[in-house]
Amino acid sequence: MTYPPQQPEGWSDPAYPAHPPAGQPPVSGPAGPGYPPIPDPAGAYPPPMAYPVGKDAAYPYATGYPTPGYEYGAWGAPRKTNGTAIASLVVSIIGAFGLACYGAGGLLAAVGAILGHVARRQIRTNGDDGDGLALAGIITGWIATALGVAIIAFIVIVIVFAVNNSSTTDTGVGGPYY
Repeated sequence: MTYPPQQPEGWSDPAYPAHPPAGQPPVSGPAGPGYPPIPDPAGAYPPPMAYPVGKDAAYPYATGYPTPGYEYGAWGAPRKTNGTAIASLVVSIIGAFGLACYGAGGLLAAVGAILGHVARRQIRTNGDDGDGLALAGIITGWIATALGVAIIAFIVIVIVFAVNNSSTTDTGVGGPYY
């Protein structure tokens, strides 16, 4: 079997007429992606079918050039990720780690959650990417805020309990050091 495979007898490709136009030399087929055909000295017409081989089989366009229509047409420009969504997730994660500072990170995590809500509104309005980042920032932020409030409340309860149940006998008047 020869490569590229030839079509059965009587088959014709609509892209190539049965005979070359008058005054035009016969061609042998494409010399490669993006190059004009090479004249065939033997005069064989129509040219044999050219099939991409190897790594370019799935991508028949010349390497180094964008796919036609990518920049200005069919797909448009790629969407950008919303910066507020990224900031929401980053601030929420930092706030979650800040819970180790006696729950104070919960306040920062609340800022991250609010940024996530703002980012989701911007994404719906502008059509940006990053909705998942904003949602992750909201979830992380509110969970860290709840944990921060619980930690701070626990610390306050422990301090109040310790003050109310102190077992000192000093009345503040007199004593051994007066």
